[in-house]
Amino acid sequence: MSTEVAAEVVIRPVRDTDVEALGRVHAQCWHEDYDTLVDAATLANLSPRRMAELWNHWMNQGEEFIHVAALVDSEIVGFAGAGPARDADAPRERELFFIHLLDAHHGKGIGQKLFDAAVGDDAVYLWVPSANEHAVAFYERNGFTADGASHDEPFLGETIHEIRMVR
Repeated sequence: MSTEVAAEVVIRPVRDTDVEALGRVHAQCWHEDYDTLVDAATLANLSPRRMAELWNHWMNQGEEFIHVAALVDSEIVGFAGAGPARDADAPRERELFFIHLLDAHHGKGIGQKLFDAAVGDDAVYLWVPSANEHAVAFYERNGFTADGASHDEPFLGETIHEIRMVR
């Protein structure tokens, strides 16, 4: 019998007081998620402070935007965001903009809880790096399929090839 105590996971809306923590977690997630997709020197210039500034902007976009955070032991370990479609040729009215979770918390169901809180069962679409096989598989398990659209997305001065997935 294991004596390990499972940490409590809380999924809740992002708060103004979360901005600094979100900036740190967001920067770390980008290091973990994109380290094989972009040059290490590019990621070395990533600033948690700049990410916090982005969160300040995102949180003031309006009620149609959903931003949720995952907390384990009262510390933010991941986040997700969704809102109105940004593309002129959007296949759905809503888009999942991002979902990121620190590597140490993968495989525990937290990513699924973030996803469910951000989009639930809604018809949505998203863009995902084609080389991120882990993310593509996660979205496929959640009913998404690639619809054939793709583009090269600017990312910190480089580009990442993304595919569009739709549910």
